Amino acid sequence: MKRIIVPTGYMGSGSSAVTDLISEFKDCQNEHKSYEYVLLHCPNGLFDLEDKLLIGNNAIRSDEAIRSFEIQMNKLYNKKFWWVGNYEKIIGPNFKNITDKFISNIEQFKFYGYWYMHEEVDTKMFLKLLLRKPLKILTFNKVKFNKILKYKDGMRISFIKPDEFYKFSHEYIYSVVKEIGKGKDNVIIDQFLLPFNLHRVDNYFDDKLKVIAVERDPRDVFIINKYIWQEKQICVPVPLDVHEFCKFYKNMRESELPTDSNKVYRVKFEDLVYNYDEEIEKITKFLGFTKKDHINKRTRFNPDISIKNTQLFRKEEYIEETKIIEKELKKYLYDFPYEINNDVKKTVEFE
Repeated sequence: MKRIIVPTGYMGSGSSAVTDLISEFKDCQNEHKSYEYVLLHCPNGLFDLEDKLLIGNNAIRSDEAIRSFEIQMNKLYNKKFWWVGNYEKIIGPNFKNITDKFISNIEQFKFYGYWYMHEEVDTKMFLKLLLRKPLKILTFNKVKFNKILKYKDGMRISFIKPDEFYKFSHEYIYSVVKEIGKGKDNVIIDQFLLPFNLHRVDNYFDDKLKVIAVERDPRDVFIINKYIWQEKQICVPVPLDVHEFCKFYKNMRESELPTDSNKVYRVKFEDLVYNYDEEIEKITKFLGFTKKDHINKRTRFNPDISIKNTQLFRKEEYIEETKIIEKELKKYLYDFPYEINNDVKKTVEFE
C-alpha cells in the first residue's frame, strides 16, 4: 500500500468534495464513497482507549477501558442498519479477528476478581437476584450461591507503556486499512480522522498517511444547514439559532489542538471551486501523485457544479443572520474573488 488518504472536515464543511476529487486519481480505492469510518474517534473507540490507558488509568480502570472498546467494535461490526456500522460487510469478516488480536496484544493480565463495574445490576442480573431471594428466605441463608456479576471472565488489566500501545495500534490500524483497501495501492477512508484528532497522527501512522482537512465559510455552513439540509433531514448537529451557532462554531474550532505534522494538508472548500487548477496542483503534490495520475478529471468533483453551493448567504432574506456571523466569526470567513447570487433551492447534493 502506498497511500492512506483521509478527507476530513468540520461538519458540513465539504470534505466529501475531496473524497470525490481523489477518487478521480489512478488506482484509488473508494468502494463506499463518502461512508464514514469512525472506529478511531467514536465514543469508546481507539482514541478513547488511548486516553484511558495512557492518561486516565489506575489499578483497575483498564478493565472498563478494554471492555468498552471491545463492545463498541462489536457494535460497529454487527449492526447492519446503523449508518456508521455494518463493518462485517463494509470492511469484511476479518475485522473481528483483527480486533480480537489487538485486544489480546494490549491485555496484560487476566485473573479472577471483580470490582464495582462488574456489580452494576442489569436486567438479567436483577432477575437472577429476584429468583434467589425466596430460596434464601426459605433456607435461612444456608444455601450459598455464587456471586452474580455482569462478567464471568474476571479482571482484564493493562498497564501498557505508550510505545507498546502505539506499536500494537499501528499494526491494528494498518491491518484494518488493508482490508478496506482490497489490494489497491491507495485507499480513501472518509472521516477516518477528525481535525480534532490530528495532533495524534504521528503516534499512529507512518508517511503513507495523507490527511486533507477541509474548512468552509461558516456563513454557508449555517445557511445551507438551517434552510436546506434540515428540510431534507440531512442536517449536521450545530445550533440553528445564529447567536448560538457563532458561539458553538468558535468554541469548536478553538478546541482543536494544533499540529505541524507533514501528514496533514489544509484546504478551503472555496479554493477547490474558485482556484481549482492551482489547488489541484498543490493537492497532487502533497499526495505524491503526478498530473498524469489524475485520469478522470472533473468526473466526480466539478467546480462548475459545486459553485452552486457557495455564497448562499448573500440572499436578501439571510442578511441579518449573515451580518451576525460576519461580526462574530470574522477570522473564519472566506474572501471570495467575486460575488454571485446563488439560490439555495438549486444547491447540489452529492452521494
